[in-house]
Amino acid sequence: MRTVEHAAIFPISLNKQLTGTYGLADHDNPASLWAAKQGSTEPNPPLAGNIRCDVTVVGAGFTGLRAAHKLAEAGTDVVVLDAGDVGFGASGRNGGQVNPILPFNGPQQVRKHVGATHFERLAEVSLGSADSLFGYIEQHNIDCEARQNGWLRVDHCEKAKKTSRKNAQAWNDHGADIEFVEREALEKLTGSRAYQSGIFAPRGGAVQPLALAHGIARVAKQAGARIYGGTRASRLVQISDGWKIETPNGSVTSKWVIFASNGYSDGLLQGLKSSLIPFVSVQIATPRLPADVIDSILPGGQTLSDTRRVIIYTRREPDNRIVIGSHGNLKRDGSLTGFEWLKKDAVRIFPQLTGVEWEYAWGGKLAITDDRLPHFYEPANGLIAGMGYNGRGVAMSNVMGTVLADRALGAAQDTLPFPVSPIKKIPFRNVQLLGKSTAVWWMQMLDTWELSSKR
Repeated sequence: MRTVEHAAIFPISLNKQLTGTYGLADHDNPASLWAAKQGSTEPNPPLAGNIRCDVTVVGAGFTGLRAAHKLAEAGTDVVVLDAGDVGFGASGRNGGQVNPILPFNGPQQVRKHVGATHFERLAEVSLGSADSLFGYIEQHNIDCEARQNGWLRVDHCEKAKKTSRKNAQAWNDHGADIEFVEREALEKLTGSRAYQSGIFAPRGGAVQPLALAHGIARVAKQAGARIYGGTRASRLVQISDGWKIETPNGSVTSKWVIFASNGYSDGLLQGLKSSLIPFVSVQIATPRLPADVIDSILPGGQTLSDTRRVIIYTRREPDNRIVIGSHGNLKRDGSLTGFEWLKKDAVRIFPQLTGVEWEYAWGGKLAITDDRLPHFYEPANGLIAGMGYNGRGVAMSNVMGTVLADRALGAAQDTLPFPVSPIKKIPFRNVQLLGKSTAVWWMQMLDTWELSSKR
Protein backbone atom coordinates (compact mmCIF):
# COMPACT_ATOMS: atom_id res chain seq x y z
CA MET A 1 0.00 0.00 0.00
CA ARG A 2 1.42 3.37 -1.01
CA THR A 3 1.51 5.86 1.81
CA VAL A 4 1.45 9.55 1.01
CA GLU A 5 1.85 12.17 3.69
CA HIS A 6 -0.86 14.78 3.63
CA ALA A 7 0.34 18.28 2.90
CA ALA A 8 -1.19 19.52 6.12
CA ILE A 9 0.73 17.48 8.68
CA PHE A 10 1.98 19.05 11.87
CA PRO A 11 3.26 17.42 15.02
CA ILE A 12 0.69 17.77 17.76
CA SER A 13 1.72 19.32 21.04
CA LEU A 14 -0.43 18.27 23.96
CA ASN A 15 -1.73 21.25 25.89
CA LYS A 16 0.29 21.52 29.04
CA GLN A 17 -1.53 19.83 31.88
CA LEU A 18 -1.93 22.46 34.52
CA THR A 19 -2.29 21.67 38.16
CA GLY A 20 -3.12 23.58 41.29
CA THR A 21 -6.36 24.95 42.66
CA TYR A 22 -6.77 27.53 39.91
CA GLY A 23 -5.24 25.55 37.06
CA LEU A 24 -6.73 23.52 34.24
CA ALA A 25 -6.26 20.53 36.47
CA ASP A 26 -6.84 16.88 35.76
CA HIS A 27 -10.33 15.79 36.75
CA ASP A 28 -8.92 13.84 39.69
CA ASN A 29 -8.12 17.24 41.23
CA PRO A 30 -11.06 18.14 43.49
CA ALA A 31 -10.76 21.82 42.50
CA SER A 32 -13.61 20.98 40.11
CA LEU A 33 -17.00 20.41 41.74
CA TRP A 34 -17.95 18.16 38.82
CA ALA A 35 -14.89 15.96 39.38
CA ALA A 36 -15.59 15.78 43.09
CA LYS A 37 -19.18 14.68 42.38
CA GLN A 38 -18.05 12.19 39.77
CA GLY A 39 -15.55 10.56 42.07
CA SER A 40 -12.98 8.03 40.93
CA THR A 41 -13.60 6.49 37.52
CA GLU A 42 -11.80 3.73 35.66
CA PRO A 43 -9.64 5.39 32.99
CA ASN A 44 -9.93 4.28 29.41
CA PRO A 45 -6.75 2.46 28.35
CA PRO A 46 -4.24 4.02 25.97
CA LEU A 47 -3.99 2.66 22.46
CA ALA A 48 -1.25 0.08 21.97
CA GLY A 49 -0.62 -1.36 18.53
CA ASN A 50 -1.95 -0.73 15.06
CA ILE A 51 -5.68 -1.10 14.45
CA ARG A 52 -8.24 -0.43 11.74
CA CYS A 53 -11.80 0.86 11.94
CA ASP A 54 -14.38 2.67 9.83
CA VAL A 55 -14.27 6.04 11.60
CA THR A 56 -11.71 7.59 13.96
CA VAL A 57 -12.87 10.36 16.30
CA VAL A 58 -10.33 12.75 17.81
CA GLY A 59 -11.70 14.12 21.06
CA ALA A 60 -13.72 12.41 23.82
CA GLY A 61 -15.95 15.34 24.69
CA PHE A 62 -19.64 15.81 24.01
CA THR A 63 -19.25 16.20 20.24
CA GLY A 64 -16.95 13.25 19.67
CA LEU A 65 -18.76 10.91 22.04
CA ARG A 66 -22.19 11.74 20.63
CA ALA A 67 -20.89 11.12 17.12
CA ALA A 68 -19.29 7.85 18.22
CA HIS A 69 -22.50 6.64 19.83
CA LYS A 70 -24.61 7.31 16.76
CA LEU A 71 -22.03 5.67 14.49
CA ALA A 72 -21.75 2.61 16.72
CA GLU A 73 -25.54 2.24 16.87
CA ALA A 74 -25.56 2.22 13.07
CA GLY A 75 -23.12 -0.71 13.06
CA THR A 76 -20.04 1.37 12.27
CA ASP A 77 -16.71 0.36 13.78
CA VAL A 78 -15.62 3.58 15.54
CA VAL A 79 -12.57 4.44 17.62
CA VAL A 80 -12.28 7.52 19.86
CA LEU A 81 -8.90 8.95 20.85
CA ASP A 82 -8.22 11.55 23.52
CA ALA A 83 -4.96 12.86 24.88
CA GLY A 84 -6.63 13.10 28.28
CA ASP A 85 -9.76 11.03 28.71
CA VAL A 86 -13.53 11.32 28.61
CA GLY A 87 -14.61 14.88 29.38
CA PHE A 88 -11.07 16.11 30.05
CA GLY A 89 -11.58 19.32 28.05
CA ALA A 90 -14.43 21.81 28.05
CA SER A 91 -17.11 19.10 28.17
CA GLY A 92 -16.13 18.21 31.73
CA ARG A 93 -15.33 21.72 32.92
CA ASN A 94 -18.15 23.93 31.64
CA GLY A 95 -21.10 25.49 33.44
CA GLY A 96 -23.52 22.76 32.42
CA GLN A 97 -26.18 25.19 31.21
CA VAL A 98 -28.31 23.80 28.40
CA ASN A 99 -29.22 26.97 26.50
CA PRO A 100 -31.19 26.48 23.26
CA ILE A 101 -30.59 29.85 21.57
CA LEU A 102 -27.54 30.75 19.49
CA PRO A 103 -25.40 33.42 21.17
CA PHE A 104 -25.14 37.09 20.13
CA ASN A 105 -26.77 36.65 16.75
CA GLY A 106 -30.38 37.47 16.01
CA PRO A 107 -32.16 35.53 13.26
CA GLN A 108 -31.38 38.09 10.56
CA GLN A 109 -27.67 37.96 11.38
CA VAL A 110 -27.68 34.17 11.27
CA ARG A 111 -29.53 34.19 7.96
CA LYS A 112 -26.95 36.59 6.53
CA HIS A 113 -24.08 34.34 7.59
CA VAL A 114 -25.45 30.95 6.49
CA GLY A 115 -28.02 31.70 3.79
CA ALA A 116 -31.77 31.11 3.74
CA THR A 117 -31.78 27.32 3.35
CA HIS A 118 -29.29 26.59 6.09
CA PHE A 119 -30.85 29.24 8.32
CA GLU A 120 -34.15 27.38 8.45
CA ARG A 121 -32.38 24.13 9.33
CA LEU A 122 -30.04 25.72 11.86
CA ALA A 123 -32.87 27.60 13.54
CA GLU A 124 -34.84 24.37 13.88
CA VAL A 125 -32.01 22.29 15.36
CA SER A 126 -30.73 25.04 17.66
CA LEU A 127 -34.15 25.88 19.11
CA GLY A 128 -34.78 22.17 19.58
CA SER A 129 -31.31 21.39 20.91
CA ALA A 130 -32.22 21.42 24.60
CA ASP A 131 -35.29 19.21 24.12
CA SER A 132 -33.18 16.87 22.02
CA LEU A 133 -30.47 16.57 24.67
CA PHE A 134 -32.86 16.04 27.57
CA GLY A 135 -34.72 13.44 25.52
CA TYR A 136 -31.45 11.65 24.79
CA ILE A 137 -30.49 11.69 28.47
CA GLU A 138 -33.87 10.19 29.45
CA GLN A 139 -33.80 7.62 26.66
CA HIS A 140 -30.42 6.28 27.73
CA ASN A 141 -30.91 6.67 31.48
CA ILE A 142 -27.87 8.92 31.94
CA ASP A 143 -27.48 9.99 35.56
CA CYS A 144 -26.23 13.58 35.25
CA GLU A 145 -28.57 15.61 37.50
CA ALA A 146 -30.51 16.75 34.43
CA ARG A 147 -33.31 19.23 34.99
CA GLN A 148 -35.21 21.28 32.45
CA ASN A 149 -36.50 24.16 34.55
CA GLY A 150 -35.78 26.92 32.04
CA TRP A 151 -33.12 29.56 31.48
CA LEU A 152 -33.20 33.22 32.47
CA ARG A 153 -31.13 35.72 30.50
CA VAL A 154 -31.18 38.96 32.45
CA ASP A 155 -30.45 42.47 31.16
CA HIS A 156 -27.65 44.48 32.72
CA CYS A 157 -28.72 47.81 31.17
CA GLU A 158 -31.45 49.42 29.07
CA LYS A 159 -29.52 49.13 25.81
CA ALA A 160 -29.01 45.41 26.38
CA LYS A 161 -32.71 45.04 27.16
CA LYS A 162 -33.73 46.57 23.84
CA THR A 163 -31.35 44.36 21.86
CA SER A 164 -32.26 41.22 23.80
CA ARG A 165 -35.99 41.72 23.39
CA LYS A 166 -35.71 42.53 19.72
CA ASN A 167 -33.79 39.30 19.10
CA ALA A 168 -36.04 37.28 21.39
CA GLN A 169 -39.16 38.44 19.57
CA ALA A 170 -37.52 37.56 16.26
CA TRP A 171 -36.66 34.07 17.54
CA ASN A 172 -40.22 33.69 18.80
CA ASP A 173 -41.34 34.08 15.20
CA HIS A 174 -39.46 30.79 14.62
CA GLY A 175 -40.97 28.99 17.63
CA ALA A 176 -38.63 29.86 20.50
CA ASP A 177 -41.46 30.42 23.04
CA ILE A 178 -39.43 33.04 24.91
CA GLU A 179 -41.22 35.03 27.62
CA PHE A 180 -40.41 38.54 28.83
CA VAL A 181 -39.91 39.09 32.56
CA GLU A 182 -40.02 42.41 34.43
CA ARG A 183 -38.47 43.42 37.70
CA GLU A 184 -40.95 42.19 40.33
CA ALA A 185 -41.40 38.79 38.73
CA LEU A 186 -37.68 38.56 37.97
CA GLU A 187 -36.77 39.22 41.58
CA LYS A 188 -39.02 36.38 42.70
CA LEU A 189 -37.48 34.02 40.15
CA THR A 190 -33.85 34.91 40.88
CA GLY A 191 -33.71 36.15 44.46
CA SER A 192 -31.72 39.13 43.20
CA ARG A 193 -32.45 42.84 42.87
CA ALA A 194 -29.50 43.38 40.54
CA TYR A 195 -31.53 43.19 37.34
CA GLN A 196 -34.68 44.96 36.20
CA SER A 197 -35.69 42.78 33.26
CA GLY A 198 -34.89 39.66 31.31
CA ILE A 199 -36.18 36.89 29.11
CA PHE A 200 -37.15 33.35 30.04
CA ALA A 201 -36.53 30.37 27.75
CA PRO A 202 -38.59 27.48 29.19
CA ARG A 203 -36.73 24.80 27.23
CA GLY A 204 -33.40 25.54 28.92
CA GLY A 205 -31.95 23.69 31.86
CA ALA A 206 -28.84 22.22 33.41
CA VAL A 207 -26.77 19.05 33.67
CA GLN A 208 -23.73 17.89 35.59
CA PRO A 209 -21.44 18.07 32.54
CA LEU A 210 -18.71 15.61 33.50
CA ALA A 211 -21.34 13.04 34.45
CA LEU A 212 -23.04 13.63 31.10
CA ALA A 213 -19.76 13.02 29.24
CA HIS A 214 -19.22 9.76 31.13
CA GLY A 215 -22.82 8.77 30.49
CA ILE A 216 -22.51 9.25 26.73
CA ALA A 217 -19.22 7.34 26.80
CA ARG A 218 -20.95 4.47 28.59
CA VAL A 219 -23.73 4.10 26.04
CA ALA A 220 -21.27 4.55 23.16
CA LYS A 221 -19.12 1.69 24.46
CA GLN A 222 -22.17 -0.46 25.03
CA ALA A 223 -23.02 0.09 21.36
CA GLY A 224 -19.53 -1.03 20.35
CA ALA A 225 -17.38 2.13 20.25
CA ARG A 226 -13.80 1.78 21.42
CA ILE A 227 -12.42 4.66 23.52
CA TYR A 228 -8.72 5.17 24.22
CA GLY A 229 -7.62 7.69 26.82
CA GLY A 230 -4.11 9.03 27.35
CA THR A 231 -3.59 8.68 23.60
CA ARG A 232 -2.21 11.70 21.81
CA ALA A 233 -2.98 11.87 18.10
CA SER A 234 0.45 12.95 16.91
CA ARG A 235 0.37 12.68 13.11
CA LEU A 236 -2.18 12.54 10.32
CA VAL A 237 -1.25 10.70 7.11
CA GLN A 238 -3.30 10.22 3.97
CA ILE A 239 -3.17 6.69 2.57
CA SER A 240 -4.70 5.05 -0.46
CA ASP A 241 -7.92 3.96 1.25
CA GLY A 242 -8.37 6.69 3.84
CA TRP A 243 -6.40 8.14 6.71
CA LYS A 244 -3.93 7.00 9.32
CA ILE A 245 -3.54 8.64 12.71
CA GLU A 246 -0.28 7.88 14.47
CA THR A 247 -0.05 7.89 18.26
CA PRO A 248 2.93 7.37 20.59
CA ASN A 249 2.30 3.61 20.85
CA GLY A 250 0.28 2.71 17.79
CA SER A 251 -1.92 3.92 14.97
CA VAL A 252 -5.50 3.89 13.72
CA THR A 253 -6.39 3.55 10.05
CA SER A 254 -9.89 4.48 8.86
CA LYS A 255 -11.85 5.82 5.91
CA TRP A 256 -13.18 8.77 7.91
CA VAL A 257 -11.67 10.97 10.63
CA ILE A 258 -13.82 13.26 12.77
CA PHE A 259 -12.13 16.13 14.61
CA ALA A 260 -14.02 17.10 17.77
CA SER A 261 -11.39 18.93 19.81
CA ASN A 262 -13.01 22.40 19.94
CA GLY A 263 -11.08 24.83 22.21
CA TYR A 264 -8.34 22.23 22.72
CA SER A 265 -7.56 21.95 19.00
CA ASP A 266 -3.91 21.98 17.97
CA GLY A 267 -1.87 21.56 14.81
CA LEU A 268 -2.91 18.03 13.84
CA LEU A 269 -5.21 19.37 11.11
CA GLN A 270 -3.77 22.43 9.42
CA GLY A 271 -5.57 25.66 10.16
CA LEU A 272 -8.03 24.23 12.68
CA LYS A 273 -6.47 25.84 15.73
CA SER A 274 -6.19 29.26 14.07
CA SER A 275 -9.86 29.20 13.01
CA LEU A 276 -10.86 29.52 16.68
CA ILE A 277 -10.11 31.78 19.61
CA PRO A 278 -9.74 29.76 22.82
CA PHE A 279 -11.47 31.56 25.66
CA VAL A 280 -11.07 30.64 29.31
CA SER A 281 -14.16 30.19 31.43
CA VAL A 282 -13.79 30.03 35.22
CA GLN A 283 -16.22 28.89 37.89
CA ILE A 284 -16.60 28.86 41.64
CA ALA A 285 -18.94 26.83 43.83
CA THR A 286 -20.15 27.24 47.38
CA PRO A 287 -20.38 24.54 50.01
CA ARG A 288 -23.87 23.22 50.73
CA LEU A 289 -25.76 26.25 51.98
CA PRO A 290 -28.23 26.39 54.88
CA ALA A 291 -31.90 26.74 54.07
CA ASP A 292 -32.15 30.37 55.18
CA VAL A 293 -29.54 31.26 52.52
CA ILE A 294 -30.28 28.93 49.60
CA ASP A 295 -34.07 29.08 49.63
CA SER A 296 -34.17 32.62 48.25
CA ILE A 297 -31.71 32.02 45.37
CA LEU A 298 -33.18 30.69 42.11
CA PRO A 299 -35.94 28.89 44.04
CA GLY A 300 -37.46 27.44 40.86
CA GLY A 301 -34.18 25.90 39.74
CA GLN A 302 -33.79 27.99 36.59
CA THR A 303 -30.31 28.72 35.27
CA LEU A 304 -29.27 32.34 34.84
CA SER A 305 -26.87 34.33 32.70
CA ASP A 306 -26.69 38.02 31.92
CA THR A 307 -26.14 40.24 28.90
CA ARG A 308 -22.79 41.73 29.86
CA ARG A 309 -19.77 41.44 27.59
CA VAL A 310 -18.02 39.64 30.46
CA ILE A 311 -21.05 37.57 31.36
CA ILE A 312 -21.83 35.75 34.54
CA TYR A 313 -23.79 32.52 34.59
CA THR A 314 -25.33 30.95 37.67
CA ARG A 315 -27.12 27.79 38.70
CA ARG A 316 -28.44 26.18 41.85
CA GLU A 317 -27.37 22.61 42.49
CA PRO A 318 -29.65 19.82 43.75
CA ASP A 319 -27.49 19.61 46.88
CA ASN A 320 -28.06 23.33 47.67
CA ARG A 321 -24.85 24.78 46.31
CA ILE A 322 -24.53 27.81 44.07
CA VAL A 323 -22.21 27.67 41.05
CA ILE A 324 -21.29 30.90 39.30
CA GLY A 325 -18.94 31.44 36.37
CA SER A 326 -17.55 34.03 33.98
CA HIS A 327 -14.60 34.80 31.73
CA GLY A 328 -11.11 34.30 33.13
CA ASN A 329 -7.54 34.43 31.94
CA LEU A 330 -4.79 31.84 31.70
CA LYS A 331 -1.42 33.12 32.90
CA ARG A 332 1.94 31.98 31.55
CA ASP A 333 2.64 29.98 34.70
CA GLY A 334 -0.50 27.94 34.04
CA SER A 335 -2.68 29.53 36.71
CA LEU A 336 -6.08 31.07 36.11
CA THR A 337 -7.28 34.49 37.14
CA GLY A 338 -10.73 35.99 37.48
CA PHE A 339 -11.87 34.25 40.64
CA GLU A 340 -11.55 37.21 43.01
CA TRP A 341 -13.59 39.45 40.71
CA LEU A 342 -16.15 36.68 40.35
CA LYS A 343 -16.51 36.29 44.12
CA LYS A 344 -17.15 40.02 44.53
CA ASP A 345 -19.67 40.04 41.69
CA ALA A 346 -21.47 37.04 43.13
CA VAL A 347 -22.07 38.96 46.35
CA ARG A 348 -23.20 42.05 44.42
CA ILE A 349 -25.82 39.98 42.58
CA PHE A 350 -26.75 37.79 45.56
CA PRO A 351 -26.04 39.59 48.86
CA GLN A 352 -27.25 36.40 50.56
CA LEU A 353 -23.81 34.94 49.73
CA THR A 354 -21.91 37.52 51.81
CA GLY A 355 -19.35 35.75 53.95
CA VAL A 356 -19.63 32.42 52.14
CA GLU A 357 -16.35 30.53 51.81
CA TRP A 358 -16.16 29.28 48.22
CA GLU A 359 -15.25 25.59 48.22
CA TYR A 360 -14.32 24.92 44.57
CA ALA A 361 -12.64 26.92 41.80
CA TRP A 362 -11.76 25.64 38.32
CA GLY A 363 -11.76 26.50 34.63
CA GLY A 364 -11.43 25.33 31.06
CA LYS A 365 -11.22 26.53 27.47
CA LEU A 366 -14.14 27.07 25.15
CA ALA A 367 -13.93 28.05 21.47
CA ILE A 368 -15.07 31.32 19.90
CA THR A 369 -15.53 31.70 16.14
CA ASP A 370 -15.35 34.92 14.16
CA ASP A 371 -19.09 34.93 13.37
CA ARG A 372 -20.17 33.46 16.74
CA LEU A 373 -21.69 30.43 15.02
CA PRO A 374 -20.71 26.74 15.09
CA HIS A 375 -18.61 25.66 12.12
CA PHE A 376 -18.67 22.43 10.12
CA TYR A 377 -15.49 21.76 8.13
CA GLU A 378 -14.68 19.21 5.44
CA PRO A 379 -11.20 20.08 4.14
CA ALA A 380 -10.67 16.78 2.28
CA ASN A 381 -12.52 13.59 1.48
CA GLY A 382 -13.02 11.68 4.69
CA LEU A 383 -11.93 14.52 6.98
CA ILE A 384 -14.64 16.41 8.87
CA ALA A 385 -14.68 18.65 11.94
CA GLY A 386 -17.36 20.38 13.99
CA MET A 387 -16.74 22.95 16.71
CA GLY A 388 -17.01 26.55 17.84
CA TYR A 389 -20.04 26.71 20.13
CA ASN A 390 -19.34 30.14 21.64
CA GLY A 391 -20.65 29.25 25.08
CA ARG A 392 -23.59 27.13 23.93
CA GLY A 393 -21.69 23.86 23.71
CA VAL A 394 -23.73 21.62 26.00
CA ALA A 395 -26.76 21.77 23.73
CA MET A 396 -25.15 22.44 20.34
CA SER A 397 -22.42 19.80 20.66
CA ASN A 398 -25.15 17.18 20.86
CA VAL A 399 -26.48 18.49 17.55
CA MET A 400 -23.06 18.71 15.94
CA GLY A 401 -22.09 15.21 17.01
CA THR A 402 -25.13 13.71 15.32
CA VAL A 403 -24.51 15.77 12.17
CA LEU A 404 -20.89 14.62 11.97
CA ALA A 405 -22.06 11.02 12.34
CA ASP A 406 -24.69 11.53 9.63
CA ARG A 407 -22.04 12.82 7.23
CA ALA A 408 -19.73 9.87 7.92
CA LEU A 409 -22.70 7.56 7.36
CA GLY A 410 -23.22 9.02 3.91
CA ALA A 411 -25.50 12.06 4.27
CA ALA A 412 -24.88 14.60 1.50
CA GLN A 413 -23.34 17.92 2.45
CA ASP A 414 -26.31 19.88 1.14
CA THR A 415 -28.71 18.07 3.49
CA LEU A 416 -26.93 19.10 6.71
CA PRO A 417 -28.11 21.91 9.01
CA PHE A 418 -24.64 23.48 9.02
CA PRO A 419 -23.08 24.87 5.83
CA VAL A 420 -19.63 23.53 5.04
CA SER A 421 -17.20 26.32 5.90
CA PRO A 422 -13.62 26.73 4.69
CA ILE A 423 -11.03 26.55 7.45
CA LYS A 424 -9.85 30.15 7.71
CA LYS A 425 -7.62 31.87 10.20
CA ILE A 426 -9.43 34.47 12.27
CA PRO A 427 -8.17 37.90 11.17
CA PHE A 428 -5.58 39.37 13.55
CA ARG A 429 -5.88 36.29 15.70
CA ASN A 430 -2.41 36.61 17.21
CA VAL A 431 -3.10 40.20 18.16
CA GLN A 432 -6.39 39.16 19.74
CA LEU A 433 -4.67 36.43 21.73
CA LEU A 434 -2.01 38.83 23.00
CA GLY A 435 -4.64 41.36 23.96
CA LYS A 436 -7.18 39.02 25.59
CA SER A 437 -6.40 40.10 29.15
CA THR A 438 -6.64 43.76 28.23
CA ALA A 439 -9.80 43.13 26.25
CA VAL A 440 -11.49 41.37 29.18
CA TRP A 441 -10.49 44.24 31.48
CA TRP A 442 -11.86 46.81 29.02
CA MET A 443 -15.12 44.91 28.60
CA GLN A 444 -15.48 44.78 32.38
CA MET A 445 -15.03 48.55 32.52
CA LEU A 446 -17.73 49.09 29.88
CA ASP A 447 -20.06 46.70 31.68
CA THR A 448 -19.46 48.48 35.00
CA TRP A 449 -20.21 51.86 33.44
CA GLU A 450 -23.43 50.56 31.89
CA LEU A 451 -24.46 48.96 35.17
CA SER A 452 -23.90 52.18 37.11
CA SER A 453 -25.53 54.42 34.53
CA LYS A 454 -28.39 51.99 33.67
CA ARG A 455 -28.06 53.03 30.02
